Amino acid sequence: MMKFKLLLLCLIIGSTVLAQNVTLSGYLKDASNGEALIGATIYVEEIHQGTASNAYGFYSLTIPEGNYTLQVSFIGYETVKQKIEATASKTISVSLIESTEQLAEVIVRGEAANANVERVEMGMATLPVKTIKKLPAFMGEVDIIKTIQLLPGIQSGGEASSGLYVRGGGPDENLMLLDEAPVYNASHLMGFFSVFNSDAIKDIQVYKSGIPAEYGGKGSSVIDIRQKDGNSQRFGFEGGIGNLSSRLTLEGPIIKDKWSFILAGRRTYYDVLGKAAGLEELQDNKLYFYDLNGKSNLIINNNNRIYISGYMGDDVFSMGESIYMRWGNSTATARWNHIFGDKIFMNISAIYSNYDYNLGVPGDNADNFDWSSRIRDYNAKFDFTYFFNPNNTIKFGGNTILHHFRPGKVKTEGENSMFSDMELAQYNALENALYISNEQKISDRFTVQYGLRLSHFQQIGEGEVNIYQNPEALKKNEIIETKEYKKGDKIGDAFVHLEPRLGMKYTLGRHNSVKSSFNRMVQNLHLITNTQSPTPLDIWLPTSTYIKPLIVDQVSVGYFHNLNNNMWEASLELYYKNMQNVLDYREGAELFLNNAIETELLHGKGESKGLELLMKKSKGQLTGWVGYTWSKTSRKINGINNGNWYPSSYDRTHDVSVVSNYELNSRWNFAANFVFATGSPISYPVAKYTVQGNQIYEYSARNSNRIPDYHRLDISATYDFKKNENRRFKQSLNFSVYNVYGRRNAYSITPEANEDNLNQTQFLRISIIGAPIPSVTYNVKF
Repeated sequence: MMKFKLLLLCLIIGSTVLAQNVTLSGYLKDASNGEALIGATIYVEEIHQGTASNAYGFYSLTIPEGNYTLQVSFIGYETVKQKIEATASKTISVSLIESTEQLAEVIVRGEAANANVERVEMGMATLPVKTIKKLPAFMGEVDIIKTIQLLPGIQSGGEASSGLYVRGGGPDENLMLLDEAPVYNASHLMGFFSVFNSDAIKDIQVYKSGIPAEYGGKGSSVIDIRQKDGNSQRFGFEGGIGNLSSRLTLEGPIIKDKWSFILAGRRTYYDVLGKAAGLEELQDNKLYFYDLNGKSNLIINNNNRIYISGYMGDDVFSMGESIYMRWGNSTATARWNHIFGDKIFMNISAIYSNYDYNLGVPGDNADNFDWSSRIRDYNAKFDFTYFFNPNNTIKFGGNTILHHFRPGKVKTEGENSMFSDMELAQYNALENALYISNEQKISDRFTVQYGLRLSHFQQIGEGEVNIYQNPEALKKNEIIETKEYKKGDKIGDAFVHLEPRLGMKYTLGRHNSVKSSFNRMVQNLHLITNTQSPTPLDIWLPTSTYIKPLIVDQVSVGYFHNLNNNMWEASLELYYKNMQNVLDYREGAELFLNNAIETELLHGKGESKGLELLMKKSKGQLTGWVGYTWSKTSRKINGINNGNWYPSSYDRTHDVSVVSNYELNSRWNFAANFVFATGSPISYPVAKYTVQGNQIYEYSARNSNRIPDYHRLDISATYDFKKNENRRFKQSLNFSVYNVYGRRNAYSITPEANEDNLNQTQFLRISIIGAPIPSVTYNVKF
């Protein structure tokens, strides 16, 4: 009997050892063009295990040996089911076909993904480009940033602004990435449009809280934008002609299924058409912008891929011999993906980013000058993902960035200029980071994502530092000396911070969950501006001897619930942000060409708290969402408002967005947006004095008043010619009206003396747009 028990025990142990795990890995992609599908899910029905593809379409899933049914799905694509015999680790790549279901069938059978309930991340949104292209667009230009502004917790910086206020943070607190390269100014035409050409974009992910440890350097949000890889199956083109601009995208294989490319260009032509039409005011003037996007994707083998991508864009404005202005971005990214075995995914990137601008008066006259400014980055980074087992996905990596800042340089021509050549002190800095995180499934209901980021920031030479008589209260007239540092010298102490990240998800049922998160973010790059919206002429400065790093701690909790077989998504999120070392400016601060700009800056603390509601309908003839945000953002800084709390310039109490899209039939699609926001904080004058014939105003407490509330309605209709999903050549016409009822939303309100009675003060309300703006765009795709 004892021998039998021993034999049985050996058999049990043996069977346990023999029941080995196997790993399935591969790429999930679009069958029509070979594009990687980001966030597509692969699920094993029999054991209820699954995973999602990463930013390059790669997945890895470890399961016990056996016979299974794999289910691969992605929103907008037909689900694929495949029987497999998992007796050994193997590579299984799956291509999905775009859904071609008829409209009526979508209404009956449509089922949205459960990702918003199941994923750990909260305060995170993914925006399909197909959805963005259906929405109304200003002057027919589909704009990614304008669509992001329609999400709860994200407000616009103004009518003509591509700046974002995310949960009370400023426009410089958003890490905006294009293929991993930071974009420092995302605006065209002073903010009417963004630099992102939707024809070249594949995926957009927005993080407001619970930000993963691999991201850092900014205080409020991450906007991760990925360009298309290029069609590896066949050549094609896509483009459009609108009121303001035209665009063209070319893509195709260099070697089919191995090597692809995409080139996209866009340019406005108001100046060209104006001159052709004989508009006298445009004969000697220039006003245009252009974009160029490019990417190449080379598949060396199943374990190695190389991506090279870039962007270049400029805005050009000039008025004859009076004035000129130019600003633009350029980025370049080279990436190598490598897979070690079937569980470790590696990405190594070399990244370049540059933002610069020029402002000046041409010629050899008395007022000629050329002012230029620039920020330039060189970045090397490495990222690893280790698919340890079905319950643990570990990520780790690091990066190092060399920042070069040239805040301002003035050059003149000849000897007649009233200006003198000068250059503000240049800055250099090294920013380094290491991170590690793990997403761990504790049980079927409870998942936790935890991580740690170590950041290190050091200002280095060449450079100059002003030494003040009283370092605690900087005054420009108390500079003792200016200390010079040689190239490579360390300037001051390094700033080292630990940034913990934590996210938790508890599933209450199949269609609802609760989540919470905490993240600390440290920001060492600061936008110096005296406006509420970023402008092309703002400058960037690093954390230094006198400028402290911004530190933001955020806690969020939320409830997520899907209804009617996931057709409706509902969520409620609460957040609280504590901010240290926020920057603001002294009254009457002089920021233009100031070599002692630190004397105009003040540091203090801030806080932001809010509630966000979202109701989204994902399928059917009528889709869209309704978002509402209540928030309060305030600051407390010695030297402002007598040291009392005051509303931040980025405070918006109420914000409402209604986004709708109605597919009438296979040819006609209608869409509308409505937005409402509480007016921006402002200080109004409460008294005025006349000194030597000049009027001087005394203002109320900082930001104690508000401009009028903002609201606007946009509508659009899209007509598809000969709708047939099997046709390669597709055409459509888009008709849009921006600001349908002609609301004159206030951009700013400025006091001025009444010409008829100088003792009275009148307020000038400036509106950027005060009438409906129609547009027609012709789109073609082959």
